[in-house]
Amino acid sequence: MKYLVLVSHGDFAEGLKTSLAMFAGDKIDQVIAVGLKNGTSADDFAVTFKEALSGLKDDDSLVLLADIVGGSPLTTALSVLSEMGYLETTTVLGGMNLPMALTAIVMKDVLEGDAFVSSVLSEATAALQEYKTAS
Repeated sequence: MKYLVLVSHGDFAEGLKTSLAMFAGDKIDQVIAVGLKNGTSADDFAVTFKEALSGLKDDDSLVLLADIVGGSPLTTALSVLSEMGYLETTTVLGGMNLPMALTAIVMKDVLEGDAFVSSVLSEATAALQEYKTAS
């Protein structure tokens, strides 16, 4: 199975999972969300992250979305994935937002490789725009 894994600072990942349930509730069991809580260390996050992945099987693959490229949640998650042997079967994207996560959960079993990445990043960036109201 291919899982969507969300990592973030604070409760963003868990909140995003809750929002995803409104749009893709039938796939929410394929979403794992872990946040680096304020006041906890990267080492503590690594333990929590590893526990969250404990149910994975050897043939599972992952799509990992992170809030900030280069941030502690992402770099720690990548270290844990490497240690667990999942890094080579993981697609990693940063700067997550709701359109990105929604596209990822819906398309993860439909598209592969560059086509998947392009679709997810396209939706994520298309959502970034100023909304002007008529006056």
